[in-house]
Amino acid sequence: MSTLIEKLQRGEIPPYFSALGKYEEVTPSWLTEEILRGTVVVPRNNRRRGPFLPVAVGKNMRVKVNANVGTSPEKRDFSEEMEKVRRAVAAGADALMDLSIPGTNSAFRRQIMEAFGVPLGTVPLYQAAGEEGAAENLSFSSFARVLRTQAEEGVDFMTIHAGLLKEHLPLAEKRLLGVVSRGGSLMMDWIRQHDQESFLYENFDGILEIAREFDITLSLGDGLRPGCTADANDEAQFGELRVLGELVTRCRKAGVQVMVEGPGHVPLHRIEENVRLQKEICAGAPFYVLGPLVVDHAAGYDHIAGAIGGALAAYYGADFLCYLTPAEHLRLPSLEDVHQGVMATKIAAAAADLSRGKEYAVQQSNGISLGRRNFDWEKQGRHALDPKHFQATLETVSLPSSEKRSCSMCGTWCALRNQQKF
Repeated sequence: MSTLIEKLQRGEIPPYFSALGKYEEVTPSWLTEEILRGTVVVPRNNRRRGPFLPVAVGKNMRVKVNANVGTSPEKRDFSEEMEKVRRAVAAGADALMDLSIPGTNSAFRRQIMEAFGVPLGTVPLYQAAGEEGAAENLSFSSFARVLRTQAEEGVDFMTIHAGLLKEHLPLAEKRLLGVVSRGGSLMMDWIRQHDQESFLYENFDGILEIAREFDITLSLGDGLRPGCTADANDEAQFGELRVLGELVTRCRKAGVQVMVEGPGHVPLHRIEENVRLQKEICAGAPFYVLGPLVVDHAAGYDHIAGAIGGALAAYYGADFLCYLTPAEHLRLPSLEDVHQGVMATKIAAAAADLSRGKEYAVQQSNGISLGRRNFDWEKQGRHALDPKHFQATLETVSLPSSEKRSCSMCGTWCALRNQQKF
């Protein structure tokens, strides 16, 4: 089967580009050019079946939101995880990642793809490590087997931790918190055990072959992302980033769509440098960030700390925000945690889109403002990011029929109401 890049190179524009371009406020031809340049990706496995809503990530696109789901060794309740998927999609998540550990979770992923049309991502290293029992037992052949299996299932994008090399280990040892990436720690353990270079880096051409066959978008994982603000923008992180820049070039030469993952924990004053360097080193590849969290001690409120960092990162050019929930660093998220995490991240994305001048964001902001001016509660609800929560929170006061309805905060002392007297 052809990849999207191959089709575009032949001048074959997919029919869905018309609707996608309208949604993103760009023309199909502009979208085509940027995908071919590598500054925009549209993750979609060419074996994907069932409902599908294409999502574009990258330059001049709306900032997108990803929600992580999946089980842990202590809690493997897939029915609950499916409910979290429903809550995430209902709240507006643009994509999902299954981060389940350990073992094979094919049935769970198939159920997601059969029920929902959003792109689905995985980290195949997790399943490979689970099947082999320990990081030291991993090999490229065992990893490639899982990679192909998940590709055949229809997974649209995959995180590959191929940028962490043997030379980076001494740099990571200088850190306050070391390596917090699950995939990064697995690869670091393997490198130490075997005293060899990363098998993912050494066999990256083999990964590209499978990715091209199934039109998988590779998401180059940041195994050395900072896990605390003290480690942000350090030698280890930027050393790995330079390798990821090299891998971006190799992906593009192979005709494989690629994006790059980022931190993590970064204080406010270092976010601009982080995004700017990623865009320079990785030649404009879409940037997919976790947060970043701007403080380390907001446990229980990390969705807020992450939304603050995500809004600023997206303002400076990040394209894809991975949500954080109030349960981050504490436990698996509950259903309400998932909703709160998606909404906080959607606020960050909307704030960035407004700062970028995206017309939809301007209209949504102006629409709710006009509703407030005219005391039109129905219109305000339509333009709210979370209309159900708007309605549930709304409380009004009883006024004479000749008066317009006010909220309970000011009542007849409402500033807007008083303006209308003159």
